[in-house]
Amino acid sequence: MKLSVAEIETMDRAALVAAWDHLFGVSVPKSLSQAFLRRFLAFEIQARRSGGLPKGFVAELERRASGRGPASTSALKPGGRLLREWNGVTHEVEVSEAGYLWNRETYLSLSAVARAITGAHWSGPRFFGLKEGS
Repeated sequence: MKLSVAEIETMDRAALVAAWDHLFGVSVPKSLSQAFLRRFLAFEIQARRSGGLPKGFVAELERRASGRGPASTSALKPGGRLLREWNGVTHEVEVSEAGYLWNRETYLSLSAVARAITGAHWSGPRFFGLKEGS
């Protein structure tokens, strides 16, 4: 079954479900609307024709789906600590398997920690001095 995006726009729900089954080999989740099915199928067809999703993106999706935290940079290993002084207060962040622990709360990215500390958008690696320009 070779589909085009134009064909998907004209399909009824039964045809969309059949296309989903063919592309993914699993049943459609019951709560998906026809509009969402169309968008999802169109995206999948376009992605497959373009060679699929980037490998790094797929790896990150698989990592998150398995419940593991985001990949840390090679310099940051679980158990490591980052220190940063901000407005006269020294902040300590611990690198863990699940992300970054600061103030008894786990964050998925260093940028989220930097935003929590400063109240402004920062590149986390830059804020903690891991990238040039800090």
